[in-house]
Amino acid sequence: GDANFYGSTGAMKLNKPIVGMASTPDGKGYWLVASDGGIFTFGDATYQGSMPGAGFTGNAISMAALPNGGYFILTSDGHLYSFGGAPTLVDSSSTIAPSSTSAVGVAVF
Repeated sequence: GDANFYGSTGAMKLNKPIVGMASTPDGKGYWLVASDGGIFTFGDATYQGSMPGAGFTGNAISMAALPNGGYFILTSDGHLYSFGGAPTLVDSSSTIAPSSTSAVGVAVF
């Protein structure tokens, strides 16, 4: 493929493993999200916040970037957290998945 390498967490000691990735709108960078909601930026990706930094808890399972540079982080229990220019679609006490199921991913289109 034609994907460029802008860096990795390979030389870092992480608290939790990386579980998701999203490309910047121009494709010249990316964000990685760890299962604790920590965010790592590479290339032209800018840090817009993280779950631990915002006081949120839960197991992050996925992330999705928006054209404006904001991003969502989704947790396994269905909470969707917004950072940067991402709109708040549900409040932090609500979930987007019924309590009897587990969320598995998030996408923006």
